[in-house]
Amino acid sequence: MRLAYDYGTQKIEFEVIFRKRKTLSIEVEAPSIIRVIAPEGKTEEEILETVKGKSKWIVQKLFEIREMEYRKYNKEFVNGESFIYMGRNYSLQIVVDKSVKTPEAKLIRGKFVVSVENKDFGRIQLALENWYKDKAKEKIAERVAYYQSYFDQNPKRIVIKDQQKRWGSCTKDHQLLFNWKCIMAPSPVLDYIVVHEMCHMVYMNHSTEFWSLLKRILTDYESRKEWLRNNGIKYDL
Repeated sequence: MRLAYDYGTQKIEFEVIFRKRKTLSIEVEAPSIIRVIAPEGKTEEEILETVKGKSKWIVQKLFEIREMEYRKYNKEFVNGESFIYMGRNYSLQIVVDKSVKTPEAKLIRGKFVVSVENKDFGRIQLALENWYKDKAKEKIAERVAYYQSYFDQNPKRIVIKDQQKRWGSCTKDHQLLFNWKCIMAPSPVLDYIVVHEMCHMVYMNHSTEFWSLLKRILTDYESRKEWLRNNGIKYDL
């Protein structure tokens, strides 16, 4: 079902998906997709009333998505450009060395230092992406080990991968899959992503029991979740 309404001079149109749940949630995705997950039995009037109350937030998220899409496709990968790691910004320094066969990125004294044989856009981007993936694998494994004492279940393995729409997921056989871009988030938010997926080893849903378990481990998970919801769009290369 699709619904729409006018907000100022802008028309907000969204898809409604009904599920067995108690609360209504709103998802905004690139390029301009708005999806509302509503409890079964909610009327159109109730849904519209709730969504209208979030109009300012929706418009802001759409603006941020357009802005980030612009930045994504206009990244220059030049000296001084800023990149995020663990919630902090670091400037890029490119070192051209003709003897370099494989581009390499390092974090040295507060800067991303990328050594390349020439200033090729794609080579610099690949070096940074590989660095992020290696750090994500290392840091996420460390955080999973830290929180393992809360669980009887053990992850079968931890996988770092490219995921367009998810920060993480958990398979039925307890494989934990994480988007490498989550290493850009601050430590408390990264922990939220990690623990969220570990809780799915116990509950393969978002039931009341799932959220209760998550809250027992991270008592302030709501604020971490909200931070990710509002800021996660920034995390890309």
